[in-house]
Amino acid sequence: MKFTSYSRFAVAAVAVAAMTCFSAAHAQSAPTKIEKIGLMVQDMSNPFFAAMTKGAEDAAKAIGATVNTQDAQLDLANQNTQIDAFIQQGVNLIVISAVDEAGIEPAIARAKEAGIIVIAVDTPAKGADAVIMTDAVQAGEKSCEYLFSQMGGKGQVLLVDGTPIQTIIDRITGCKNVAKNYPDIKIVGQQASKNDRASGLAVTTDMLTANPDVTGIFGMNDPSALGAVLAVEQAGKTGQIKVTGVDGSPEAVAELKREGSPFIGTATQNPAEMVREAVKVAQEMVANNPPKEKTILIPSVLVSRDNVAQYAGW
Repeated sequence: MKFTSYSRFAVAAVAVAAMTCFSAAHAQSAPTKIEKIGLMVQDMSNPFFAAMTKGAEDAAKAIGATVNTQDAQLDLANQNTQIDAFIQQGVNLIVISAVDEAGIEPAIARAKEAGIIVIAVDTPAKGADAVIMTDAVQAGEKSCEYLFSQMGGKGQVLLVDGTPIQTIIDRITGCKNVAKNYPDIKIVGQQASKNDRASGLAVTTDMLTANPDVTGIFGMNDPSALGAVLAVEQAGKTGQIKVTGVDGSPEAVAELKREGSPFIGTATQNPAEMVREAVKVAQEMVANNPPKEKTILIPSVLVSRDNVAQYAGW
């Protein structure tokens, strides 16, 4: 059987029409209202993300929306699966604290193709409509400025690092920026924790064994810093070493109030406010008012024993 030119044209037209229908089915228009919110956190065992969840619930309630929170357990594969589930559920907004800034980009692209607004919080995520995060460089600077000044501007320091996401990289950068202004401060050790207290304890114990004369430790978040505090106490160096962190968490506040603790300060974050701001930005996008700046930075302040009583906390 031979096709005429007309027949070939007709078949091609049908194929194009079918592809157009397929694309239309998978590329939905942007939402006109935020009714379903999907929140994706890195690790619910960290109190930071519990506070983020509370912020999402408050923001959802204020606009009459529902919220579904998913825990990635620091696994990119989990976040990929969670985004696909949110697409199937027809959420209007995904708020994500990404485990892997670049690795999550294809999944975010699928969500946006489905007409979902995607806002990153706490750390950037490629492809997101906006990112709302603490000024992480500033947080690292404030924590280490206070640590180094309380050390008298001299001594050996350990850095308890974390997983290689941008916000943590920025905090370490901030600390090292400040160290340049203190020629008698020497950073003698840097190891990555898993952002939690147990691994903070483990890596600090290892570094203290190799560097027994250390007098200061910067933990890039409060859980790792509080793990470092345990290591200091177990090593019998409570009077020798001062420790600071980043987060302004309830656990850090309690530690600042504990008499005799090596923990002396924390630079704040506001996880609940990040999510509330993300929902506000999404609401503005629905009203055809996209954010003028794609990165919105929340300032960090230093909480110490001197001002902890005035700190509102999470």
